[in-house]
Amino acid sequence: MTDLSQLVKAYDVRGIVPEQLDETVARALGTAFVEMLRESGDDADKIVIAHDMRETGPSLAAAFAAGANSAGSSVVHIGLASTDQLYYASGVLGLPGAMFTASHNPAQYNGIKLCRAGARPVGQDSGLITVRIRAEELLSDLGAVGEVPEAVEHVDLLAGYAEHLRSLVDLSGIRPLKVVVDAGNGMGGHTVPAVLGDQLLAALPLEIVPMYFELDGSFPNHEANPLDPANLVDLQAAVREHGADLGLAFDGDADRCFVVDENGDPVSPSAITALVAKRELAKAPGATVIHNLITSAAVPEIIKENGGVPVRSRVGHSFIKAEMARTNAIFGGEHSAHYYFRDFWFADTGMLAAMHVLAEFGSQDEPLSEFAAEFERYAASGEINSTVANAKATIEKVRAAFPDAVVDTLDGLTFQLNDGSWFNLRASNTEPLLRLNVEAAKPDRMAALRDEVLAIVRG
Repeated sequence: MTDLSQLVKAYDVRGIVPEQLDETVARALGTAFVEMLRESGDDADKIVIAHDMRETGPSLAAAFAAGANSAGSSVVHIGLASTDQLYYASGVLGLPGAMFTASHNPAQYNGIKLCRAGARPVGQDSGLITVRIRAEELLSDLGAVGEVPEAVEHVDLLAGYAEHLRSLVDLSGIRPLKVVVDAGNGMGGHTVPAVLGDQLLAALPLEIVPMYFELDGSFPNHEANPLDPANLVDLQAAVREHGADLGLAFDGDADRCFVVDENGDPVSPSAITALVAKRELAKAPGATVIHNLITSAAVPEIIKENGGVPVRSRVGHSFIKAEMARTNAIFGGEHSAHYYFRDFWFADTGMLAAMHVLAEFGSQDEPLSEFAAEFERYAASGEINSTVANAKATIEKVRAAFPDAVVDTLDGLTFQLNDGSWFNLRASNTEPLLRLNVEAAKPDRMAALRDEVLAIVRG
């Protein structure tokens, strides 16, 4: 039987096309998704699908739709979309959804993010394993995928998505801002003009300087992965060249947003999490805010200072979303620059986070570098990846080297040291890597601890 374990990850489907993901596999996954929904008691008579700008998206989405049709489900196809636009569609239509995207991965990849009605997550603990097993069973019986089936309705929801976001954040009172936006040839080039386009800008003091807005899944300028500093270089230079107040960078499917200040220096996603949490708690005093375990220690501190209840989660969007639904949290943030909102069906949206940053920063007069300092209290390493032969054995070596640390196992191992510094070491859910995050009160202490751990990890 076909093994899809390398394609179906902890919280989405992602692999190389066509070696790991082709139309036949997509069709099997479409059928398996509908069957899983029905088995778990969900209404699966209709689903909504979309794809990003990758060249393989339309054919894979069509094959998935054919599989869904064969399981008795009709399909609403919203076409080109960002991932958060698909979540909007799932929420406003009340339908399960499938978004064809490989997010920030290189051009040869594609994948699927699945959700239940109302953008509720489908991950390894909420149906994705069932989908994988059923698809593996189906694959030996599937023939070639034919034309797009007739039970597909094409709908354009971009305007409704933009209007919904604008209803959640008021930008009318901000000061004049010049903003460079790097879409990385990804879906930000589709959604930013819709949300902050000419009609809106006529009434707002925003000057948008666009970079790489042309949709191109081959990523001719740089990979659409702003978490890699190399992919921020063009934005940083443009911010300085244009004398902009800030820069925004979106990943390939535009569900993540990264911020750089007027000097071109990155603003930590932990600082953005704390900033947005402060704004959301002003609307809902005492509410819960979710943060993943590699966000800065400043995040729970600021949540508490603003009357909120911080709740720590493991890394990954399906885990964060599940925790938000369980606690009815008003907001959630990850250090990977995913930001989740109760007002957005507990789903993540980079665009809404960017609008919160514009609203808050635009309501005062400091440059962003000074304004953001309030939310960046500690020195952090950022995520450092290492390829190792045996991740489990390597983690145990590190554990033995810090016998006096307080260690928890929520996601990998997090070591809390006596001086307040901490580090987390965990295996990637999507790549064959060991990931390290370190934080300390001062840069020199952070660097020393980082180097000490890396020396063990890399032998």
